[in-house]
Amino acid sequence: MTIQHTDEFFMAKALREAEKAAKIAEVPVGAVICKNGKVIARAHNLRETKQRPTAHAELLVIEKAARKLGAWRLEKTQLYVTLEPCLMCWGSVILARIPEVIFGAQDPKAGVCGSVLSLHEQKLFNHFPQVRSGVLEAQCSQALSDFFKSLRTEKRKKL
Repeated sequence: MTIQHTDEFFMAKALREAEKAAKIAEVPVGAVICKNGKVIARAHNLRETKQRPTAHAELLVIEKAARKLGAWRLEKTQLYVTLEPCLMCWGSVILARIPEVIFGAQDPKAGVCGSVLSLHEQKLFNHFPQVRSGVLEAQCSQALSDFFKSLRTEKRKKL
């Protein structure tokens, strides 16, 4: 018997990755890639830790999944991420041929799946991932709000 998991089940796993990021003072964004109903890769933001502008959760999890599968084409996979992908991450999704992207919170400053731009609706590229948004949105948004509130509090203490 195969167990069918829901989007919420996998987004909860991405949220656990976001929690790991927050614990090391990284913006709490987490991601998982699934194939055949199983998580094959997990990652969270590491931009500050690695001092790399490209160390977004999405890019890191895509790289891990490609290594695990031994292929750069991540066909028949799903990417779950707690925050709407940015332009760089969306480009990586297209290049990796990921067919489905599911995200939690919208990113009004950099999101390209409905917030700043709607690239997922453009048929100009050679690959057209399906997008679902708002999965565990309240929890994903709260993780980000709590993190930035904590940063502001710490900044005030230092003044």
